[in-house]
Amino acid sequence: MHPFGHHVCEREEGAAHGPEPLLWGRELLHHTPGGGETPGPRPIPVHLPRSGTGWKKLPRCLEQEEVVPEVSLFCLQLYKRFQLLEGPPESMGRGRDWNVDLIPKFLMANGQLVKMLLYTEVTRYLDFKVVEGSFVYKGGKIYKVPSTETEALASNLMGMFEKRRFRKFLVFVANFDENDPKTFEGVDPQTTSMRDVYRKFDLGQDVIDFTGHALALYRTDDYLDQPCLETINRIKLYSESLARYGKSPYLYPLYGLGELPQGFARLSAIYGGTYMLNKPVDDIIMENGKVVGVKSEGEVARCKQLICDPSYIPDRVRKAGQVIRIICILSHPIKNTNDANSCQIIIPQNQVNRKSDIYVCMISYAHNVAAQGKYIAIASTTVETTDPEKEVEPALELLEPIDQKFVAISDLYEPIDDGSESQVFCSCSYDATTHFETTCNDIKDIYKRMAGTAFDFENMKRKQNDVFGEAEQ
Repeated sequence: MHPFGHHVCEREEGAAHGPEPLLWGRELLHHTPGGGETPGPRPIPVHLPRSGTGWKKLPRCLEQEEVVPEVSLFCLQLYKRFQLLEGPPESMGRGRDWNVDLIPKFLMANGQLVKMLLYTEVTRYLDFKVVEGSFVYKGGKIYKVPSTETEALASNLMGMFEKRRFRKFLVFVANFDENDPKTFEGVDPQTTSMRDVYRKFDLGQDVIDFTGHALALYRTDDYLDQPCLETINRIKLYSESLARYGKSPYLYPLYGLGELPQGFARLSAIYGGTYMLNKPVDDIIMENGKVVGVKSEGEVARCKQLICDPSYIPDRVRKAGQVIRIICILSHPIKNTNDANSCQIIIPQNQVNRKSDIYVCMISYAHNVAAQGKYIAIASTTVETTDPEKEVEPALELLEPIDQKFVAISDLYEPIDDGSESQVFCSCSYDATTHFETTCNDIKDIYKRMAGTAFDFENMKRKQNDVFGEAEQ
């Protein structure tokens, strides 16, 4: 699922006639029972119709269809993909009971992707389930992430005095309003660093670790010396998302993330979106330094703009690192999570002497993605050494015993230019995080590079037309 797959831009009436923007898809991340495995990259171009004036959002999908026997579909494909020749044991159950996301990510209940889904009304095609818990690792054990004043006072993560100091910090964050200087309490949101804010409330290193990494969801400690406004807003987002459903701030779609592109596909059909499936990329056609089309099997799809992922333009991207992901099949919930059927665990970098965090997300049969009584846990992190598997051992120890492991190490790529000259707009590779916030930032960055203006949820909502293209009355 390409990160820009949720929304695609089209030129409206009055704009110059000619080829429309063209998207070439990234590898799909889902095993779909009855729909076939979707390893990739499987390029899927999308031609976009015109309507209206200016830029309008048009959803599209990167779904792939194959006819594959139903029997042990998941098991055979997953074992084959990771070259495990022994095949799945009978204990895996029926193939159609499984939907395994190769790069699983949760949605923040009040986050950017949920706003996009609501804005496009794709939610009509989706059912979500709340993830049951959010945990943080400390000293070899995991603890529930405290994000409210009540939870802070009850948490075992901190001593008595630390709890009170952390409670004061949470009250400060909850009351903070960047438009009301009376709520600043001597903090300048544009110049005061987050390190100084922690110092103001006398918070210890362990509290700083889980606040920055489990609440604000930073991957490294670089944020500590940056202005505090962004971090405060991140913590507020976590708290607001948690307040929506209570158990955790995260949501996950029933039947897995493959439901997202399917939902956008249905909506795109209403708007007249056209799909070309199973089409290889032979060449990207350039004239005078600008993209004019994509050649596939002797045919050229003409376009003025192209959106793609790094695999299609290796000469326009640079390697930015690697990510290791280990998919683990379990027959039990993770220990010390109150037998949760789903959860996220963040292992802050300082707890395991690393430069970046380790993430664990766990889903199960409760989300219709595994056979009855089975759990799917994925450990991921940014690679820092020549022995990536050893780097995630702290996470794997939390998951024992493990029925089966599937290990994948992926390169991370990022574009070397903004695409303004070539009109080729490239996304970044998926990072190690287990939430969609960084991916949504990439979506908005591509939108800004294409349209020349920042994406504004509220402004787009005000201008939104109904499905027939008529202005709201």
